[in-house]
Amino acid sequence: MNVFAPRPGEPLGLRGDLALVLAPNPSPMTHLGTNSYLLGRDRVVVIDPGPDRPAHLTALLRAIGGRRVDHILVTHSHVDHSALAPALSAATGAPVCAFGDASAGRSAVMTRLIAQGMKGGGEGIDHAFRPDVTLADGDSLQGGWGQITTIHTPGHIGNHLCFIWQDALFSGDHVMGWASSLVSPPDGDLGDFMTSCQRLIPLKARVCYPGHGAPVTDPQARVQWLIDHRRAREAQILQALAAGPATPQALTLRIYTDIAPDLRPAAERNVLAHLIDLVARGRITAAPTPGPEAVFTLI
Repeated sequence: MNVFAPRPGEPLGLRGDLALVLAPNPSPMTHLGTNSYLLGRDRVVVIDPGPDRPAHLTALLRAIGGRRVDHILVTHSHVDHSALAPALSAATGAPVCAFGDASAGRSAVMTRLIAQGMKGGGEGIDHAFRPDVTLADGDSLQGGWGQITTIHTPGHIGNHLCFIWQDALFSGDHVMGWASSLVSPPDGDLGDFMTSCQRLIPLKARVCYPGHGAPVTDPQARVQWLIDHRRAREAQILQALAAGPATPQALTLRIYTDIAPDLRPAAERNVLAHLIDLVARGRITAAPTPGPEAVFTLI
């Protein structure tokens, strides 16, 4: 069994035309760090330049060598994926390509909640991010490295893209093997996340290359697990609400009984995402309006 153990800054060959450079930003939310991918031989595409760390920029430029960079693709605008894009673009002359800025792709439900005053959960949104080229769902790029096709997968955040290349899916933070994806309103939307998961199953990819952690070698099974996991979490929340109205914090403490304290805020945001989705589907109500401090009641 191969052990996935990349060293920060040292290129790790994954297959003939593909290498990974791990960023030096490990944490409970980023696992070993952000995976930046270099795709191609004589000319390359960079997928997810990563956090704005001088050491990571140096490592990427070293791995690129004298090759031309045709595109810098960004799966989404969290700082651990997108913040290095301007510096890498300035160093290589390559355009930054993504779905849009941090507000792009935001659902109508989340747009309304923002208008009502809901704030984010502090997950590191790159509010300064602006791509040079916007990519829509189904757009394709072609070069010596082959064809890359985009699929818009909102959920983790509204502007999240996955990239299809040969039999592989670069899945960003939507599909990872080491953890389920965080969905934190109002930037993330659980309804969108579930729809995006359903879109990925028919693709028949043989491998996912995620934004963090090892390649996922059975993508369909992993995506189905993500769907089943969310459905099971919803059932837990509904069962807990059957005992009486509760806040997201109270539900989190009731449901996540064995979680590390530093992960509890993320768990609470995930619970909030479920609650907002259940309100939108008419299963529960929120007083006064859906939010972190609201009281949710089963209908």
